[in-house]
Amino acid sequence: MAYQDLADRLENFAAEIIKLYEKMPHSYAAQYLAQQLIRSACSSALNYGEALGAGTTKDRVNKLRITLKELRESLRNLRIQSKANLLTSEKSKTLQSENDELIRIVVTLIKNSND
Repeated sequence: MAYQDLADRLENFAAEIIKLYEKMPHSYAAQYLAQQLIRSACSSALNYGEALGAGTTKDRVNKLRITLKELRESLRNLRIQSKANLLTSEKSKTLQSENDELIRIVVTLIKNSND
């Protein structure tokens, strides 16, 4: 997978999360989790962009680790929302699946950078 392809997928994932937020219930819990999910999903895309411009391998790996951390937070958030019935199971499964694939890709990039 090309670096730009991953950047596009991360941006698309963040955009889908933003679109999801517009349809969330207005309860305190739903809004709290949705806002946090937007932050973590967007942060993963933004930190990956920083990794692409990193000057050293060490800096790139550090930014990839931050990307990974934010993706893991997003996945946990999606799971909580699903368990609390704040998301439809179909939408939740789709987003969780993409989130999981993105995590796997970033883990592979980190491992390959350390070789």
